[in-house]
Amino acid sequence: MEIKQEKGFYKLSWMQRIGFGAGDLAQNLIYQTICMYLLFFYTDVYVLGGDAGKAAGLAGTMFLVVRIIDVLWDPLVGTFVDKHNPSLGKYRSYLVTGGIPLTILAILCFWDGFAPSIAYAYVTYVGMSMLYTLINVPYGALNSSLTRDTNEVTILTSVRMFMANVGGLCVSAGVPIMVALLAGKDIPYEMALFMGLGSLPAFIFMPLVPAIKRKVGKKNMFYVFLSVAIVGMMMLYVISKMGTVKEHIVLVYVAQFIKSTGVIVATGYMWALIPEVISYGEWKTGRRISGIVNALTGIFFKAGMALGGVIPGWVLAWTNYQAAEEAQTLPKDSNAWFTCMLIFALVGMVLLIFCFTQAKERVVMDDNETKNVKVSDLWTEFLRNRPLRIIALFFITAFAMTSVGNAAGAYFMNDLELQNPLAQEGIRWLVCIIPAVLLLVAMYIISRYELTDEVIDEINKEIENKNK
Repeated sequence: MEIKQEKGFYKLSWMQRIGFGAGDLAQNLIYQTICMYLLFFYTDVYVLGGDAGKAAGLAGTMFLVVRIIDVLWDPLVGTFVDKHNPSLGKYRSYLVTGGIPLTILAILCFWDGFAPSIAYAYVTYVGMSMLYTLINVPYGALNSSLTRDTNEVTILTSVRMFMANVGGLCVSAGVPIMVALLAGKDIPYEMALFMGLGSLPAFIFMPLVPAIKRKVGKKNMFYVFLSVAIVGMMMLYVISKMGTVKEHIVLVYVAQFIKSTGVIVATGYMWALIPEVISYGEWKTGRRISGIVNALTGIFFKAGMALGGVIPGWVLAWTNYQAAEEAQTLPKDSNAWFTCMLIFALVGMVLLIFCFTQAKERVVMDDNETKNVKVSDLWTEFLRNRPLRIIALFFITAFAMTSVGNAAGAYFMNDLELQNPLAQEGIRWLVCIIPAVLLLVAMYIISRYELTDEVIDEINKEIENKNK
């Protein structure tokens, strides 16, 4: 049972928290499979353009084009969501109405029913991305619509990111194993463990985030874990130069764990800042436009993902990456990849429905306020909300970093030494150097964020007093 302390300051049951987190678990099962393995599918399985190097360049350009489309699409979705109050819930209704077509398009991204076709790749990937936005924007708005309580928001975010990383672990480690089993090949345990270590630290550190934040403070927590991530990346680079990756596999695992620990905590907690900038905007203007703000954050993280998608593809093309026939790590059986995506997508759809049943909005605009929402509110809010602009830059750099690293991880562990020396170095830069530079930029950006927990608590209390 939920306990209501003050108007808007709700405590949620663990079933509600887990139900909310199930939405991010679902999206990760679907979207992370796309982010981590679709580039590999295009270069080594589907082979766009008939050549792996050409396929990498074509896919990188496609990822950029799709993100440009998102810049136009996300504001429309955010505005539509804020202006309407569907009978199934202002935000949660889209988990169901968007979840079914998203599942279908995600599955079709890994279907090779046509001969390698860039047109087919564009249609399926663009459609999938637009449907993902239709779910992700209102889902993000749910976080700030469930309660104003900052401690509850921190718990919600911790649960959300814990479950998101369950999805990440299932994808990163599970996809190589499942594809190998479906293809009747030897299981690539070393790759599965390496990729899985990208999510494993979440189960150790994300539950500790509320306590860590209370102990060292919000900004210091970012500084510490961003620094930890950079150390892990530098270790990976040095170790991979000492010989083949598999010769020093234990050291590679240690470095990957250190890197992932820093990345997971720093990028996981940033989602808790979104309700803060929403409350700040409401305090300034009297309007709680959660959908608009989450559409903006959608643009931010997709801008980062655009960089993260373009950079690996173009670097692989520039370094003349070729699919090594001798590589035995990831199978190239197209039916196995299709079936794997089918399973992950269907499980994700079931979890979206579960999230829908548990996440009910409590802090939203009334009907009179929703009538006045317009697309221009997105850019107006961006210009007058300085903390939001800081978060925008942080999201762009953080998601560029994770996208580059995630897409390159499969190449790093897929018999790296079989590539030409230039391609090997390009892959090392994608896994280690470029993400480390982006994290240094992110560290500077977050230093400019001024909303402390004390300030946010005072803002929320003032808003509630005005609403009484």
